[in-house]
Amino acid sequence: MVKTTTKKTKKSSKSKKAAVAETLLDQEKETTSKKAKVVVKAVLGGARVVTEVTDEAREFYNQSRFGTLTETGKVELSLLEAYYLMEKGKLDVKSEAGRKVNFEQFVKKARKLEPNFQIRYCVFKDMRNRGYIIKTALKFGADFRVYDRGVKPGEDHAKWIVFPVNEASTLTWHEFSAKNRVAHSTKKRLLMAVVDAENDVTYYEIAWKRP
Repeated sequence: MVKTTTKKTKKSSKSKKAAVAETLLDQEKETTSKKAKVVVKAVLGGARVVTEVTDEAREFYNQSRFGTLTETGKVELSLLEAYYLMEKGKLDVKSEAGRKVNFEQFVKKARKLEPNFQIRYCVFKDMRNRGYIIKTALKFGADFRVYDRGVKPGEDHAKWIVFPVNEASTLTWHEFSAKNRVAHSTKKRLLMAVVDAENDVTYYEIAWKRP
């Protein structure tokens, strides 16, 4: 009887240790999961979205160059950048009145401010998903400027300027030539990003040649 009791005690002891270890492992996983799921809060005002002051918000800029970092420590995002981060589950947007802004409301407002928002967003999203940093290029007379993989703004110049177009739209030779001149004058390559009915994007690189 003594021997039998001893064996049961050892098994019971091992079982308790295993249970404790499993509990600690579950707690560790839960803590890691919570850290990974931190959602940054932001406010939609006009054509910009401004984040709260947190380390996670600053990482948007520091790691992937989303938006611009303000003197107060907030990150100012474009509508395209904010919507992309919302889709990724990394950003929670509210109105200036404090009401939650859902996807449908955000897009509705964005389309009013940027009539070509949907086409431009398809290109923005596709480039970001491919690992490129894409920023606006209004001062160059283009929609976007795109940096080569591994390059951040400030480290080197953008490699391309990009013009998003709907596959159903048409360009005159004069408009097409103007886009080529913009690329040539800024010493960047020209990409025409054609968005089809399924929101898939096809890129055409156009080179300026002299006979």
